[in-house]
Amino acid sequence: MTNKRKILVGRKLPDAIETKLSRDYLPLFNSDDHVFSPDELIAKSQGMDAILACHSEPLNAEVIALLPDTVRLIANFSVGVDHVDLNAAKARGIVVTNTPDVLSDATAEIAILCMLGAARRASEGERLVRSGHWNSWSPAFMVGTQITGKRIGIVGMGRVGQVLAQRASGFGMKIHYHNRRPLPSITGFNATFHPQLEEMLPLCDVLSLNCPATPETRGLLNRARIDLLPEGAIVVNTARGALVDDEALIAALKIGKVGAAGLDVFNDEPNLHPGYRELDNTFLLPHIGSATRETRDAMGYRALENIEAFFSGKEPVDRVA
Repeated sequence: MTNKRKILVGRKLPDAIETKLSRDYLPLFNSDDHVFSPDELIAKSQGMDAILACHSEPLNAEVIALLPDTVRLIANFSVGVDHVDLNAAKARGIVVTNTPDVLSDATAEIAILCMLGAARRASEGERLVRSGHWNSWSPAFMVGTQITGKRIGIVGMGRVGQVLAQRASGFGMKIHYHNRRPLPSITGFNATFHPQLEEMLPLCDVLSLNCPATPETRGLLNRARIDLLPEGAIVVNTARGALVDDEALIAALKIGKVGAAGLDVFNDEPNLHPGYRELDNTFLLPHIGSATRETRDAMGYRALENIEAFFSGKEPVDRVA
């Protein structure tokens, strides 16, 4: 008779992680890597000791209320936990963990890619080359925005925000940031703290959203705040789509108030607002901020460390609820 813990695995994970799960636990894998419906998630959780979840799993209050009593842990394969109702989990006595630290570099790289892609009209240029419609060159052809020496405003100076600031400083950018509190010390770059977001926005040639989605930050980039940006500012979002009022941003992109946007995350993804696809001044990626082999492996091992700690009676390092 085995005493191995039963783990429901929400999505296809790296081979090394699935191999370790199979060795140490009794995992129920998602063999075809589809998104579980709420009913399916509840059904598959029966008899499970834990759920190894990704941000695609709908762990809202209604689902958590119907999870079996055997489920004692939700170990997330993500740093963001906005897909989990933490209060509902606490009420059921379910511990929730995430995977911070290990994806900061990869996500900051994608923020730089989104910034450069939007500023230099990369989507337009790539489509021209692939379609065969590129047939000339002139001084007026495909002119974009140079980011060297520009001002970047970072909303959320956590792990990703700090790495992004370091990378942006390599372009000679002037760093501004809005955070719940100023950082006690910053090495490698100079940065100006703004306690009020509205105070920072007029100084942002580039605005990068790097904060978590919470009830307080949902719809953070709305029409009133967009109006405070300099004409032609570039907006970058690699955090969560819920931070953005889509209608407001699309309207601003159409009239050039926002010059371009580089977006890796969206509301209701993958069913993003169709207005983004219709615009030439958007650089769009399919939520690949952490999508490197190194980072996905590291996220998996971090999630496993939390599972191992919990079931050995220790406090998981990355407990969030």
